[in-house]
Parts: sequence; C-alpha cells; structure tokens
Amino acid sequence: MFRGSIPALVTPFRDEAFDESAYRDFVDWQIIEGSHGLVPCGTTGESATLVTDEHYRVIEVCVDQTAGRIPVIAGCGSNDTASAIRSMQAAKARGADAALIVLPYYNRPNQEGLVAHFTALAEASDLPIVVYNVPGRTVTDIRPETLGRIAKLPTVVAIKDASGDLPRVTAHRRLCGTDFAQLSGNDDMTLGFMAMGGVGCISVTANVAPRLCADFQNACLRGDWVGALALQDKLYPLHAALFTDASPGPVKYALSRVRPEMPSDLRLPMTPPSEASRKAVDAALEHAGLV
Repeated sequence: MFRGSIPALVTPFRDEAFDESAYRDFVDWQIIEGSHGLVPCGTTGESATLVTDEHYRVIEVCVDQTAGRIPVIAGCGSNDTASAIRSMQAAKARGADAALIVLPYYNRPNQEGLVAHFTALAEASDLPIVVYNVPGRTVTDIRPETLGRIAKLPTVVAIKDASGDLPRVTAHRRLCGTDFAQLSGNDDMTLGFMAMGGVGCISVTANVAPRLCADFQNACLRGDWVGALALQDKLYPLHAALFTDASPGPVKYALSRVRPEMPSDLRLPMTPPSEASRKAVDAALEHAGLV
C-alpha cells in the first residue's frame, strides 16, 4: 500500500485561515503529476499550529479530494497517547488509509515507553500505523531493536525514517522483516535508502517537484539506478535548498514560484525564509528545470 513518492503536504493558509480551495487544487495536481500517496497534517503541513477542528478538516478535505485514487496517510501523532488515539479515530472516521505517528516529543519516553505508546494505539484503533522517527525534532530515537518489537503489532506496517542513519535500513530488514515498508524521511538520502531496501519517501521536495520525485521513485522501484542517479543529480540542489531556513518556509516559497496561485503564508512562530534561502531555492528550481 505504501511505496513511491509520498509528499508531506504543506497546508495553504490565506488570511490566517485554511485555504480549502487551494488545497483541493493542490491535491489534484499532486495526483495528476504521479505522486503515489499523500500525507496531510505532517510536520511540513504545520500541524503544530492547527487547532483540532482544523487538523481534522484538513484530513477530511484531503481524503475527499483524493477520492480513493491513492492512499492518504494522516498525521495523527502527539506527545500524549490519549490525544494520538483520538486523532487516529477521527482520521479513520474521515476515511484515511493510515496514520503517521511521530514519536512522542518533549516527554522523551524511554524505549519501553515507546513500546507502551504504540501498543496502546494499536489496541485502540485498527488503522494502519506508520511510525515516524525524526530525532532532530523529537529528541527521542526509536532503536532498531525496539522497532522490531513494535513491528510485531499487526497494525504497525511501516516507518518513516528521518534518523539519517542509513545502515538502519538493513537492520530494520533483519528485525522487522522484508515486508515491513521502509520510507525515507530525508529526500537527500533517499537514493541510498532505496538501494538498501527502502520502498519510498515521505517527501518535502515532492510538494514542489511531484513529477520528478515520482519518476525518481519509479526508477528506483524498477531497479533503474542509472536513471535514478540522473534524477538525484537534478533534484539534489532543491533537496538542500528547501532546508536552508526553517521548514516549511522555503518549500512554501518554492511552491509560490512553481504555482503562483498557491499562497505562501505561514503561521507564527514560522516566518518567511531569508533572502539567502530564497536565492538558493531560485537557483535550485532553475537547475531542476521547474522555472
């Protein structure tokens, strides 16, 4: 179910409100351009600034507009297990295909706490779970041995791995099995991740370059490593430029260049990218042939 290029969608705001019309158009464009799945309300979607009703509405609109054409993996994570359960139940009620569950942040649970957290989620909902490991944001890191234990839960089906530790792909294959879907969380490392056994990427860059990212993933999945390397070279400056300032500032700016009708508004405490970041994005978009 979960493979290929899966953009972690930005959430468009206009005058501080969720721009539903722009979002629907954006979802359609992503599907037309070849994206293999969608993630609403992830980190790139500024989920931390969405109130509960908004969060659920963004998921609902994404599912409705997608209309079953590709899977929707809804961001449902929280540092509070009970809140994550409520979000999973709401996402399932709105038709999401899976839940993206970031490791509890701020609380910094130990490995046994992570097992207990995901066990509680799996017992409370039968919605498939994609574990999201991003230590740079959560300060918590799930060890491969712990993931191996969690992967035995019947609804834990995949990981979005943004640890930056490529050897883990092989460790996870050994501990979780080859059917456990490993999705990269780092665009710039995805070529190596795929070669080691990954099956896709939950991507920031795919917001801006969905066709190129889908082509790259398709090349990897069919074992065309020469073609994938050529696309990696084309996309790499953009992968780097989109993190030259606090995300999602640069990716929203990039989208405004590629799709002028897409608002680039951010919610505080996020602010627009610096001039240096904008220049890096401009150069990267030109290198990729997107402008």
